[in-house]
Amino acid sequence: MSDLKRYFYHGNICFITNVTYDRMPILIDNMDILVKSYKNVQDNSSFTIIAWVVLADHFHILLDPVNNDPSKLLQKLKMSFAAYYRKRMNMQSGRVWQNRFWDHIIRDQDDLNRHIDYIQRGVYTDEWGIVEPQNLYGEYGE
Repeated sequence: MSDLKRYFYHGNICFITNVTYDRMPILIDNMDILVKSYKNVQDNSSFTIIAWVVLADHFHILLDPVNNDPSKLLQKLKMSFAAYYRKRMNMQSGRVWQNRFWDHIIRDQDDLNRHIDYIQRGVYTDEWGIVEPQNLYGEYGE
């Protein structure tokens, strides 16, 4: 086993790529359990997803881990998804994800913009970063 060291510091936004084992094209067809897994991790940890894209065999995510270790967040996400996936497929065991993940620490605003463009392929409006809703009047909800 290698002695891989990751150097994350509080306040660093990171771009992460995670790939399924043997590049199995399982993510799109199981997006519901990927989202469920994300929500499970989100319920127990404070972090922000700035942007993400899911393809058949991998995903890219721009993540602000807040005060969390991104490696631990990804580990929880991968373990949760793998458990749901194995249950869905009636698997007792078996690998679902490649070991580890690829990461890049965002260095500045230009770097962040390039990674958002890479994830979204330039498809987002000028207002995509607005934090508070504009002009919401009336009743909403169920």
